Amino acid sequence: MSISAGKYWGMRRMADATGRFRMTAVDQRPPIKNPIRAKRGTPQAPWEDVAGFKELLIRELQAESSAMLLDPHYAYPRGVTMLDARLGLILTLEDSIFQEAPGGRLSAEIDDWSVEKIKRAGGDAVKVLTWYRPDAAPEVCAAQRDFTQRIGEACARYDIPFVFELLVYPLAKDAEQTTEYVEMKTKQAQLVIESVRAFADRRFGVDLFKLESPVPASDVPEPGSPGAAAVQALFDELDRAAGRPWVMLSAGAGMSEFRRVLHYAYSAGASGYLAGRAIWLEAFQRFPDWDGIRDELRGAAAPYMRELNELTSAMARPWHTHPCYGAAGARIEAAGAPHVGSWYATGRRVHWL
Repeated sequence: MSISAGKYWGMRRMADATGRFRMTAVDQRPPIKNPIRAKRGTPQAPWEDVAGFKELLIRELQAESSAMLLDPHYAYPRGVTMLDARLGLILTLEDSIFQEAPGGRLSAEIDDWSVEKIKRAGGDAVKVLTWYRPDAAPEVCAAQRDFTQRIGEACARYDIPFVFELLVYPLAKDAEQTTEYVEMKTKQAQLVIESVRAFADRRFGVDLFKLESPVPASDVPEPGSPGAAAVQALFDELDRAAGRPWVMLSAGAGMSEFRRVLHYAYSAGASGYLAGRAIWLEAFQRFPDWDGIRDELRGAAAPYMRELNELTSAMARPWHTHPCYGAAGARIEAAGAPHVGSWYATGRRVHWL
């Protein structure tokens, strides 16, 4: 498996110097807007409140991050100029408002945004969340696959990495019902794994998977405890299904829960994390006390990230050494110039063959 020069550059921009991902998600919309709206007692969350909170996240957490994931409406306009130029910039493309069709959820792009616009805005990568259940209605599954393939083809056309996120969600038949951006407590591991396997097909053009735990975070045991081997086997299966570099999302897990999840993910071969609420949710509870939020980010969130980063440095697999690239590392396609030969990348070096 090879990678184009533009995609290689974007992957490198998102990772740290060793090829591991320490990425902070600041693109959440309903999980931030809804609590703000409730606390303010207003029909809509004030733009200044949402953007102001995201600005604090960028200011206080970027020092511990290799890249940050921003949304186009709040985090990007408010925070792009304060984002350290050494960090990778990922922009989300999916609309936070999804359609609940009779047979499942349908995703859509944000109005007036596209892969091309993200590229022109200076993005190093495009992130898209696709809600997917392999047991949803066939027409819904087909529409979600078509949606994802269109994004993947556009990312290939503009030579920018495609960061693809999958979340299992409740169907009408399920006892557990929620429209929140949180993991299902009753999710089945095989639904998670089969969803990943479906989108590992090269026609979707995924460069980096952003994946949820196959087991609810609250049910993940301490490493080495009874049941740990069975959970590790599921993470190992998730790695095989992905077949390319992948990172863990937190889906609202608590700090200690997410730390345990990362241990299993890294043992299976994950290359880092792209997480938000596990890092900053406790600080968000202080809203609208801006000084309190800042103090909590500095006193708890940033130190927690340093813990995660130590674990990441010790256990995560550098993305460019993933077996999908072969023994030599991530091979780069010299697009449009077959006469120059081939080249491959190891870490931050490019080698000619």
